[in-house]
Amino acid sequence: MYGRERRKPQASEPAALRAGLTPAQLKALETLEHFSWTLKFVRRPMFEDPVPVVVDREGKRHAVLLPDGTLDDSPAFPIRD
Repeated sequence: MYGRERRKPQASEPAALRAGLTPAQLKALETLEHFSWTLKFVRRPMFEDPVPVVVDREGKRHAVLLPDGTLDDSPAFPIRD
């Protein structure tokens, strides 16, 4: 029992990850995907807007996609692998 991952598996459906994102975030995500960035996961804090996290093609750089569609490459929270 100990040592097993207890978190829910990530949504495998891309549409489920995109649900709740602003139009500006969706447009920015589409542009980023042309440069081989992918939507890795979306934090969904209670009573707050979703926080999408994107990763570059090598998986070395992470950034938060802000509601206005801009990138924050120094988010206020740590991102673990």
